[in-house]
Amino acid sequence: MEKTYTDALPLTLHSEKQEIVCVFGTGDFGRSLGFKLLQCGYSVVFGSRNPQMSSLLPSGAEVLSYSEAAQKSDIIILAIHREHFDFLSELIDILNGKILVDVSNNLKINQYPESNAEYLAQLVPGAHVIKAFNTISAWALQSGSLDASRQVLVCGNNSKAKQNIMDLVRALGLTPLDQGSLVAASDIENYPLQLFPMWRFPFYLSAVLCIFFLFYCVIREVIYPYVYQKEDNTFRLAISIPNRVFPITALILLALVYLPGVIAAMLQLYQGTKYHRFPGWLDHWMLCRKQLGLVALGFAFLHVIYTLVIPIRYYVRWRLRNLTIAQAIDKKDNPFSTSSAWLSDSYVSLGILGFFLFVVLGITSLPSVSNMVNWREFRFVQSKLGYLTLILCTAHTLVYGGKKFLSPLILRWYLPSAYILALIIPCTVLVIKFILIMPCIDKTLMQIRQGWERNPRNSKSTLHGKSDI
Repeated sequence: MEKTYTDALPLTLHSEKQEIVCVFGTGDFGRSLGFKLLQCGYSVVFGSRNPQMSSLLPSGAEVLSYSEAAQKSDIIILAIHREHFDFLSELIDILNGKILVDVSNNLKINQYPESNAEYLAQLVPGAHVIKAFNTISAWALQSGSLDASRQVLVCGNNSKAKQNIMDLVRALGLTPLDQGSLVAASDIENYPLQLFPMWRFPFYLSAVLCIFFLFYCVIREVIYPYVYQKEDNTFRLAISIPNRVFPITALILLALVYLPGVIAAMLQLYQGTKYHRFPGWLDHWMLCRKQLGLVALGFAFLHVIYTLVIPIRYYVRWRLRNLTIAQAIDKKDNPFSTSSAWLSDSYVSLGILGFFLFVVLGITSLPSVSNMVNWREFRFVQSKLGYLTLILCTAHTLVYGGKKFLSPLILRWYLPSAYILALIIPCTVLVIKFILIMPCIDKTLMQIRQGWERNPRNSKSTLHGKSDI
């Protein structure tokens, strides 16, 4: 007995209907969208001001004038810029009752007083205007939804027209997201113009940290030896100093991923409730934690790469060669130190384990991975393993200092080594976290997060210590 598998069904299930979709505009996006519609079994008719110039359009599509094309379909996709909308006023009677899908974007955020879709609704009041497809590029349509974003933001005032377009989006293999009425069109049009909005703070912060520690290390390792010993250590700017700056930046950024959560817990304990809003800066900081962690992982990768090239550096080979020759001439050998071996191996081992967990945190941050785990598993990795990563990386830095960690001999112009400064924030976060997980404090914090309030006078609940979930 034969079995029918859904995977064996054709992609163009609705091809028998041969539903017609009209596309106004024959530019890159209009052609790409028309080709995608044809692939999915729709009949496509293009509306163009020059119907004769159709050599670049996909085969199988009909090209007509705007008025002729509009009469062919109830769904008209406007793949044209706002400044060319004026001709639509001549087609008001033809467009009455039809669905107009605006896919246009602007050159800058809030370029006009109203959104393009709202302007279109004013220009053609009898049509049902829907905003969609403006977050999908022509390249994404050509290369396939698996190679780019699948989400299509959709908004409109007419629920039936909006549902028709959402069904069309699904038929193209994309994922529609209902954003509500046409008022949301302004935000949808601004979305493609935003340049890494959640990455700006991590990038600026990491740049500040890099610049600060770069100058700090230059003062200690380049300027100081030149002033007192006339040594030219400028070659350290290539590898030695970056290999100090990068791990320091990575460690501080990793600590800053967990610092806002610690601050939020202290605020909840102080206020005795979870129903007070956090300050705006703390809310934004908490929203950027994923980006902070990924930037920190990038600096950790750089540290690993720079560390691996240390043995092939000319300076290192020169020192080893001279040390070997000097020992041969003096016929002396440095005795083996078990404590030094322990420190060295522990330093490397802690670094390897910390970097491994760092990579695990980065992998679980990827949407394709995080979507495969439940919330408890994701929180376990990002919280429990995250703090373990911070502990290992902090211990890695502490062991690096070894016996000379608090020695006054390492001071230069009363400035300690850079790695000592790098430990301030991580150690602070770990100490406060250790206090917060103490049973007496953790129990109170857990009750607050479950709805309990210390002073429930302003609460809508009439029962002390109880609240709706």
